[in-house]
Amino acid sequence: MATETDSRTGYGGDGAQHETFEDIDWSDEGGRTVLSRRDLGVLGVLAVLAAAFVYDYVVVPTDTATFEFDLPPSVPLFGEEFVWDVTQLDWLFILTLVVMVFYVVVPLYDNRRLTAYYWRQFRKNRLAVVSLGYLIVVFFVGTVGPIFIPTPEIALTQQYQPPMFTTVDSSVPLQCVGEVTGDVCHGSLAHPLGTTSDGKDILVLVIYGMQVSMKLGLITTLLVISIGTAVGTVAAYSGGTVDEVLMRYVDIQLTFPTFLLYLLLVFLFGGSLFMFIVLFGLTSWGGISRLVRSEALQLREEEYVLAAKSAGANAAYVIRRHLVPNVSSTVITAATLAIPGYILAEAALSFLQLGDPTIPSWGQVIAAGRSDLDSAWWISTFPGFFLFFTILAFNFMGDALRDALDPRADK
Repeated sequence: MATETDSRTGYGGDGAQHETFEDIDWSDEGGRTVLSRRDLGVLGVLAVLAAAFVYDYVVVPTDTATFEFDLPPSVPLFGEEFVWDVTQLDWLFILTLVVMVFYVVVPLYDNRRLTAYYWRQFRKNRLAVVSLGYLIVVFFVGTVGPIFIPTPEIALTQQYQPPMFTTVDSSVPLQCVGEVTGDVCHGSLAHPLGTTSDGKDILVLVIYGMQVSMKLGLITTLLVISIGTAVGTVAAYSGGTVDEVLMRYVDIQLTFPTFLLYLLLVFLFGGSLFMFIVLFGLTSWGGISRLVRSEALQLREEEYVLAAKSAGANAAYVIRRHLVPNVSSTVITAATLAIPGYILAEAALSFLQLGDPTIPSWGQVIAAGRSDLDSAWWISTFPGFFLFFTILAFNFMGDALRDALDPRADK
């Protein structure tokens, strides 16, 4: 059943924002799918990324970093040279950031009035605002930090160094980096969060864990929402046999043992963060597709969709122009709540030694310190705190976004 849309605000009775009759460019509702300026901008950036990717894998020698150049003396903090070897995961992460900028940040900037309304609703939840600030810090530190901070290395002379403002029996570490008072070793600024049993700095490990969590959560979620939204909207708009076939496939996929397949691949090829992202990203979109389909089934009966079809718009145009934008609030909320699940799953697998052993993650560090909780509590505690607060922050944000984006939600 169609819902009425307020001609002044553009909000329908279902709580979603719809284009009003005056907002629709009826001259553009033909059968051709016309790319918008934003789509052209995305294609331009993707072309540049593709050229850079080809340069990295064709021109740059295998044993040479992608970017490597000397730094001026004015920036001694980061050493004498800048070295960044862009991996497959880095390329996927860059692609994810490009999509987020063009399809999340740019629309929010273009619709500043609507963004201000959403922000007023969102900031009513103070815990969500604090969580947003925390996640922004984690994102930027985790994204930029590892580019300049070298990978933590084993330093057997710096084992079990305590965090700042704490002490430990000096007989435990092989050599105390901080001040020694009697038989007590004091923590120092050299290792603010202490070190592990093999001398790795925990602060550096935490920062690298931020990078792993952000890459994992954002890339996997982008794959999930992209496939799920496409399948859900196509199934809802097409109906009939197409809907039946797609939904029966979703039913089968939801019962597929992804975890067992991951264990088999780990046994055959070893743990890999890239493999985790691709596997779970390509097999975990069933729930999103069902959610999107239920929303799109209502939207396809809206007057503006029926008018677009009557004007000769093809299915691809209606789905891209009308269905996808109006299910975006549901997708964003579901995505925000899905990210912590993937982060927690990776941490659990790393804790069980089923993750990528070459990439320091929070779960890996927590596992490394579980046998030293009585004498070196900080090894597992600090990564555990960051993992806990990151999961909690995403959950708070998801609840607040659901209330802000869906007026039908209970306030």
